[in-house]
Amino acid sequence: MNYPSPISLMLIGLATVFCVLLLVILFGNLLIWCVNKFFPEEVKQVKAANGGAVDPNVRQAIEIAVRQLSGGKKGVQSIEKL
Repeated sequence: MNYPSPISLMLIGLATVFCVLLLVILFGNLLIWCVNKFFPEEVKQVKAANGGAVDPNVRQAIEIAVRQLSGGKKGVQSIEKL
């Protein structure tokens, strides 16, 4: 019987596993690209009912908290509702 040496058999097995895993990665990336290209996710933009304005009491509380936490070194420049 003419069997290949154990080392060559191991190398063939490792190469086969490497190729199969490489194909899985490539086809997975191709699938992700196709889905993102042809079925993009819809982005919903939500606007605040009062035009994005923040209640003055809330703004003052945030400014005081930032000053206390930063030791008076930082301040609030703008506040936007998400």
